Amino acid sequence: MSINLKGRNFLTLKDFTSEEITYLLDLAADFKDKKKKHIAVDTHRGKNIALIFEKTSTRTRCSFEVAAHDLGIMTTYLAEGSQIGKKESIADTARVLGRMYEGIEYRGFEQKIVEDLAKYSGVPVWNGLTNEYHPTQMLADMLTIREHLGSLKGKKLVYFGDARYNIGNSLCIVCSKLGLNFTACTNKKYFPSQSLVDECAAWNKESGGSITLTEDIESAVKDADIIYTDVWVSMGEPDEVWEERIKDLKPYQVTSDVVKKAKPSAIFMHDLPSFHNLDTTIGKEISKKFGITEMEVTDEVFESSQSVVFDEAENRMHTIKAVIAATI
Repeated sequence: MSINLKGRNFLTLKDFTSEEITYLLDLAADFKDKKKKHIAVDTHRGKNIALIFEKTSTRTRCSFEVAAHDLGIMTTYLAEGSQIGKKESIADTARVLGRMYEGIEYRGFEQKIVEDLAKYSGVPVWNGLTNEYHPTQMLADMLTIREHLGSLKGKKLVYFGDARYNIGNSLCIVCSKLGLNFTACTNKKYFPSQSLVDECAAWNKESGGSITLTEDIESAVKDADIIYTDVWVSMGEPDEVWEERIKDLKPYQVTSDVVKKAKPSAIFMHDLPSFHNLDTTIGKEISKKFGITEMEVTDEVFESSQSVVFDEAENRMHTIKAVIAATI
């Protein structure tokens, strides 16, 4: 089947079929192979894209800039200097940028913002992260799993932590699309919404995947192929939120004891940044306030041979390159 994604937005993987997602993974793998062999792929010379960042970033910004450069595309980085949503509406900004650029990336807050950019700009818009979804991370995750475990369908992925927001939501979607068995293991307060679970049920019927929500670590991690976690709290949230999340989610910290209950071949994943140790400026403040030295994952697991987090981080660039190339 021929896949053509030209002109498509990349806002959430809900909008893509399993065949289209697989196509992007295959294209990313090809780009990765060519980069390792120093084969040029600068087929998009003369094009320009705008990168809007209302939230700070390391991996997403670097991935978009390097991916664009490799394709021969120029980038404009817009952050605090942009008028978007402040002095100028999202719709007006979109209509201006759409006349100057062949594509727009947005990383920030509500999903509605990236949807409005797509509605009014007239060019492909890519979601670099919103509160609700993180689709580019999912492509990197799936490529990493495929590289390390050989395939995706039928693999059991267990997510520990707060499963209500972008990472939990997006893992639920991509696993359902591609036939992985997704388990959210956490305090029931942090389960994904029932509406999303119901929506994913239809895709699971087609793919053979499944969704399990549980508070029981033993049953969750049994026969797991992938153990995944994310930070428990976003920067800027008040101290009382930190206190509540740490209290509620500490039992679901990924430790070596947890990993030992999974398959011996299991891999550990994290979208980064991680509080596997608190030896950073922000980390030291957290440690002092809340009396902890590690958060969602222990340093032992993060630095173990089963950890593939830096392969995952590199694959952000290869998969984002595929998204840009396929849609412009």
